Amino acid sequence: MRIVVALGGNALLRRGEPMTAENQRANVRIAAEQIAQIVPDNEIVIAHGNGPQVGLLALQGAAYKDVETYPLDVLGAQTEGMIGYMIEQELGNLLPYEVPFATLLTQVEVDAADPAFEHPTKPIGPVYTREEATRLAAERNWTIAPDGDRFRRVVASPRPKHIFEIRPIKWLLQHGTIVICAGGGGIPTVYDEQHKLSGVEAVIDKDLCSALLAQELDADMLIIATDVNAAYVDWDKPTRKAISVAHPDALEELGFAAGSMGPKVMAAIEFARNTGKDAVIGALPDIVAITERRAGTRISTAARGIEYFS
Repeated sequence: MRIVVALGGNALLRRGEPMTAENQRANVRIAAEQIAQIVPDNEIVIAHGNGPQVGLLALQGAAYKDVETYPLDVLGAQTEGMIGYMIEQELGNLLPYEVPFATLLTQVEVDAADPAFEHPTKPIGPVYTREEATRLAAERNWTIAPDGDRFRRVVASPRPKHIFEIRPIKWLLQHGTIVICAGGGGIPTVYDEQHKLSGVEAVIDKDLCSALLAQELDADMLIIATDVNAAYVDWDKPTRKAISVAHPDALEELGFAAGSMGPKVMAAIEFARNTGKDAVIGALPDIVAITERRAGTRISTAARGIEYFS
């Protein structure tokens, strides 16, 4: 099978963890240990989030006053290289030397007129108390939004239209390469009136981009690995239930928060609808079990309504 695995930024850097290189590498190692087990029988493409990492780089850049902080598209490119390096190295320590890897900086076209630019929703960077978030928003002209019982900076998240590097990704897969691409949803780029391409201040949702990537690669499965083991109804209530299998139409009717599970669910729905193949939302340590249909929320056009874990 050809499988696209989308690793969440919060799975690679768990909620509340200090944003150190060591912690990120430890979480990458968990992903690598799972992915390495499914490599022998499958073609693997790995995408990943970068929200915490981009936010940290922006904060570090802001501490240096002699130059302006680098724009988000440049920071996104930096994180693609950093996270790809860690994934390559940790997987390479587990797989035979002969297995080739490639991390591709991936430009993704968005529409400059996308309404998302007027309504920022994508969280980046660390979580803050209300007081910290309010102060930083005033100092740096940020938009902030709740994230659980804390707050984070949010930026525009336009929809991905086109993955520029899709052809070299296909070429690499044809030669048995494990490809790491579309990191952080890819580097957001737009065409101007002269049809010149340039970066834009935004962060593309990595799950929506991963769904587009999986569709264009004719993947057999899309796995969205995050820091929870399934999609839940009534997540923050005593009545919460984990969904095991759902038809895209039934799942869409439930409604999920735009800043957290919503994009993952929508990405899974779009992939299942457009391809007739399964998308699964689940925990990073459960990747092997997900491929064996033993874990995660599976979104399938063959499902009837919604089923829950007992």
